Amino acid sequence: MTIESKYYLVKKRAVPEVLVKVLEVKRLLDLDKNLRITEAVQRCGLSRSSYYKYKDDILPFYDDLKGKTLTIAMQMLDKPGLLSELLHLVADFNANILTIHQSIPVNGVASISLSVEVLEETGNIDNMIRDIEDCSGIYDVKILARK
Repeated sequence: MTIESKYYLVKKRAVPEVLVKVLEVKRLLDLDKNLRITEAVQRCGLSRSSYYKYKDDILPFYDDLKGKTLTIAMQMLDKPGLLSELLHLVADFNANILTIHQSIPVNGVASISLSVEVLEETGNIDNMIRDIEDCSGIYDVKILARK
């Protein structure tokens, strides 16, 4: 079975270094409007040709996510207050919680599916996912959908 897709979602560790450097150049250019491309690529140890080759092909995960729905699945320990902590974390990033599905805990672990709407005022989604992954008692965090 062949799967044709225009876009892929991959973890940073699977992205070639050249693409990570392209993202860093783009970040530097966004931060300093007076910075020239030549200076930015030199700071990042990237050639201008590589930058121009890939600049339109890679975006940070959170770019173009405003107004979209993100569905996240995770495993959570059956611990009082942990779901509340998760919901507060999402609220701290100003994401609008649309749905929460929690299974009955089996062997002290529940499966959670959380759909959030990313608003204009929502903070950096990459940081939100990282904070969820770092939360004690929550593990196996996966992004299921982005609509």
